[in-house]
Amino acid sequence: MTLESSEREFMERFAEFAAIGTLYAQVEGSPLLEFASGGRVLYLFDRCGPYAAPPGPASVVVHGILDELTALPDDQERAEVLSIHGVSGVEGRGRILAVGRGTWVVQARLPLVLSSFVGGPNVQVGEWVSFRTVPPMHGFVLGKDGGVSFR
Repeated sequence: MTLESSEREFMERFAEFAAIGTLYAQVEGSPLLEFASGGRVLYLFDRCGPYAAPPGPASVVVHGILDELTALPDDQERAEVLSIHGVSGVEGRGRILAVGRGTWVVQARLPLVLSSFVGGPNVQVGEWVSFRTVPPMHGFVLGKDGGVSFR
C-alpha cells in the first residue's frame, strides 16, 4: 500500500487538516523543520524541499507513521494529550476527525494525519484513540494562502 502518489497530492488531500503554528529558521543543511503548534515544538522531516518554507506563521500538514493506534476504552479520560518522544516521534490521545484507507486524522492539541501500512482499529469520526508514531514525523508546508506551493 502506498500512502501518497506525490507530495502535492498528499498536501491537497489533507490541507484542511493543516496545523497552524510558527516555523523557525532552518539550520543550514538540516532536513528538519522546527514547528511550534498546540503548545508543542515538533521536528518534522521537510517534505517540500530544502529552504522552501520561510520562518514565521505557517500552516503545516503534520504526518506520522503509526506504531500503534487503539480505540480508547470507555473508562479512560477524554482529554487531548500529545507528548514528544525522541527527536521526531509523538504519542498521545485524541478525537478522530477523519478516516480514510489506512489513514486517520486525530485532533490531539493539533491535527495529526496518522497512517499505517498494516491497518488499524475500526474507529469512526468522533471516537477517541490513543496512538504512538515512529520517527520521523513529516511536515508538508502549505503556501501563505493555505494552498499548495513548492519553490
